[in-house]
Amino acid sequence: MEFWTLEEATTVLPEVRALVSRLRELVAAARTSASGNGAKASRNGHGPAVQPESAELRDVLEELTGRGIIVRDPERGLIDFPARADDGRTYLLCWLDGEDAIEWWHWPEDGFAGRTPLSEPPT
Repeated sequence: MEFWTLEEATTVLPEVRALVSRLRELVAAARTSASGNGAKASRNGHGPAVQPESAELRDVLEELTGRGIIVRDPERGLIDFPARADDGRTYLLCWLDGEDAIEWWHWPEDGFAGRTPLSEPPT
């Protein structure tokens, strides 16, 4: 598992923000397509065609997860950056699309409901 410092996560946040924004658009498009409101999948004689947005969606997810970022809720744009406390315990830097900066963290077992401001660091 890759661990991030707050400084590292903050440095990549502009790029991650763009990826998460695109991910949310692709998830919305896939949901619309799946509900029958979007373009229908065509057949090429070998089964259903892959929607172009589904391949891109997979690519964006792989780009994020390949960096060690945990995508919690692609529809909302909720991601976590694994980090390590001074005592070696793993915690998560938590960011939700629309937030200006990474300002929250939580223990893995506490999830989003356990978000704590970085002004109260993990101990």
